[in-house]
Amino acid sequence: MENQTTLTYFVLLGFSYNLPVQIFLFLMFLFIYATTVLGNTVIITIITTNNHLRSPMYFFLSHLSFLDICFSSVTLPNLLLNFYSSQTISYSGCIAQMFLILQSGWTEVYILAAMAFDRYTAICKPLHYVQIMNRVFCRWLVGAAWVIGYMYSMVNSLPILKLTFCGQNVIRHFSCEYPSLLALSCTETFLYVTTFFISGFTIGVSSSLVILCSYVRIVSTVLKMQSAEARKKTFSTCSAHLIVVILYYGTGCTRYMRPMSVSLAILDELFSIQYSILTPMLNPIIYSLKTREIREALKKILGYKPLTSCIA
Repeated sequence: MENQTTLTYFVLLGFSYNLPVQIFLFLMFLFIYATTVLGNTVIITIITTNNHLRSPMYFFLSHLSFLDICFSSVTLPNLLLNFYSSQTISYSGCIAQMFLILQSGWTEVYILAAMAFDRYTAICKPLHYVQIMNRVFCRWLVGAAWVIGYMYSMVNSLPILKLTFCGQNVIRHFSCEYPSLLALSCTETFLYVTTFFISGFTIGVSSSLVILCSYVRIVSTVLKMQSAEARKKTFSTCSAHLIVVILYYGTGCTRYMRPMSVSLAILDELFSIQYSILTPMLNPIIYSLKTREIREALKKILGYKPLTSCIA
């Protein structure tokens, strides 16, 4: 029997298929990772080099893009490596990956909440927007998001080091996530689960309330606008952020906040793929399609000219 002190590696069986399927999955995830890094790097470059994109909204968006690169880099490189080599990850590597998943995931939760508050302030309190969303306050919000994510990750990761794994080291998932590790332990995990849910519930509810209250006020304000064009423009500004929130919260909360006794291996993989792999790739695409300023800046970088100007 192996215990926690002698266990040296875990086996990741999230994508154990025949060779043709694994080759297809490798190429697909390689494309997703390349698109994620390239897309988010382009967004960061556009925002940092364009003087017209200095508002708090784009400040938060650049940090979200950086976080998405970090989030996808926690799992995808190791996943790609596993398609070519043995599907194993060292004990220390697994713990580190779990820590970084929690850190990146919950930091993104508060970045999204900060972005919702920014939209609320811009739309509902336009006369005080500059005073409220000043540079110092924006930096404080981003710093607080990283600190909260780090503290949450520390609180839930350190106890994992005390768990005993009685010879069972097969994780039926493609990454080392907290629920997967907890399910393998032969140690009593009630205290760990309780801590995990209380801390997650506190962070999740507080950030969700900020987003929900912000959008309730935004919708109320928009519906009072006399101009249909103004309403359309305002909704368009918020739609990109709202789509990202729904995609991220919907799958992330289902994966982490459901009872751990319920085994839904296939659904867990699909949810994890959505919030940790697909959402970081989709974020720059969504913001590029929904945000006119980003589209215009991207056209300038690509040297795009309208057909009419070329004819003229």
